[in-house]
Amino acid sequence: MTLSLKPLVLCASLIATFMPFAAHAEGRSIIVLDASGSMWGQIEGRPKLEIARAALADVLATVPPETELGLIAYGHRTKGDCSDIELLVPPAAGSAAAISAAAKDLKFLGKTPLTDAVRQAAADLRSTEEKATVILITDGIETCNADPCALGKELEASGVDFTAHVVGFGLSKEEGQQVACLAENTGGQYIEAKDALTLVEALKTTVAAAPEPAPEPEPAPEPVATKVALNLQPRLYLVEGGAEVPDSAGNWWQIFPVVNGVTGERLDSFYGNDAEAFPPGDYLLRGGLDDAEGEIQISLTDTEQTEAKLVLNAGRLHVLPSATEGGPVSDAAAVSFMRGEERITTEYGETTRLLPAGDYSVEVKLGAASTTVQATAIAGETVDVPVAMAAGIAVINTFYVEGMPMEGQGEAVTVYGAAKKIDGSRENIGGTAYGEGSTFNLPAGDYVAVVSKGGFKIETPFSVVAGEKVDVNVIAEVGVLFVSAPGATGIEILSGKKDISGNQKSIDFSYDAEKTIILPVGDFVARATFGDATKDKIVSIKAGERTEITLP
Repeated sequence: MTLSLKPLVLCASLIATFMPFAAHAEGRSIIVLDASGSMWGQIEGRPKLEIARAALADVLATVPPETELGLIAYGHRTKGDCSDIELLVPPAAGSAAAISAAAKDLKFLGKTPLTDAVRQAAADLRSTEEKATVILITDGIETCNADPCALGKELEASGVDFTAHVVGFGLSKEEGQQVACLAENTGGQYIEAKDALTLVEALKTTVAAAPEPAPEPEPAPEPVATKVALNLQPRLYLVEGGAEVPDSAGNWWQIFPVVNGVTGERLDSFYGNDAEAFPPGDYLLRGGLDDAEGEIQISLTDTEQTEAKLVLNAGRLHVLPSATEGGPVSDAAAVSFMRGEERITTEYGETTRLLPAGDYSVEVKLGAASTTVQATAIAGETVDVPVAMAAGIAVINTFYVEGMPMEGQGEAVTVYGAAKKIDGSRENIGGTAYGEGSTFNLPAGDYVAVVSKGGFKIETPFSVVAGEKVDVNVIAEVGVLFVSAPGATGIEILSGKKDISGNQKSIDFSYDAEKTIILPVGDFVARATFGDATKDKIVSIKAGERTEITLP
């Protein structure tokens, strides 16, 4: 919240409510943002990553332009990679918009290497040379075998003036204790954030440095009417005459000054139903929840509290996606809400979304299966929207020969429609997966699984029935060839038969002295290159057998 336009008593009250003392970022600062897969978890029906993005954007909008801020994220590029740490925005003045944009584009995927991320932030800030602050925002504890407590002591001992603040978003008391020491050991503060409102307040405390409060006005020479400390009470409703939206829902507000009928730049943003204080005057008050929003004109004085009632005229669509009629809800299904050609939002699994009253298309995808239904949001109501995909599951396993599974080879498995186009090609339906047990969600119908690896490629037709699982066993009838050529600069595998021009087809080549390749039954030529010379050997491949040769 921008405190410079509010009474001093309000500023003190807010700070006392959320933490014992202000922990503002000082000097050059870097925000370290948790982008691990756990951020897909929900708080009060909203993904934590969505709450974090919105809260960070609103707080950054209040940061003075001279503040030097940067952004590091971890766990946003790959799964299971403890080195997935990246400086997205170098610390610099005027970087708030760049940080908001970078946070908006993050993919939330991986692990939680928070200790190494803070260590990198300290290095990027040159914390041993000048005053530096790191603000860590995390919803989980360290998962990469590192000790945040030890790092805090190390940085405190090595830094000229280094401070780390930790915002624990949705952490339990026990989890919070495991990361709080990082802040405490550097003279910083650990702040708990349980929902959208407390997260915003925590970020205001750690990221947005409060400007000096405005000077007190000159006392009036004559007695005046009693002034109120909080002159705005916002109230949000889904429908006229309905119940007020509760404080815990995460409703947001923005207020804009209006002078001579002209609306100015946004003055402030806040959340929930708490009363606020602003200078007397005319304002545009905008508010909303999820994808519904509205605005009203208000006038404020300093002698009475104005109750601002905003009616969104919105209702909720509760989507229950399942693979088949009457089947269990699928958490993997992607649920998209569309109005006309506009895609409003996409979520996963059972989804409830507040939308302006009206007609919508609800598109649900599960693997290659997709369906779209029409739904109407009714103001003040929750409408259930069950969506059945009529899909089945195909699990594809590859065997060298009958009874000999191909394990750990990473063979490519692509699913095509069975029907051929006029040019003889087939439509790629299910995409490509790799390795044994490749699983595809598919609409009922006929398909072809194409499996390839090394020198073999085989097609196997199969059918999918809605609501059922089918195991597709691909019998490749292949063997394994191992070639050793000590001192060789390359090994090439060629077809054993020559074409009409007398040439042999090259199947595979690599700059190695050893090579292992899966090949179909038949004769092949293994060729090793030694400088300018080559050595060939004819080899016969038998199904389900391993053949080893040495060249020359």
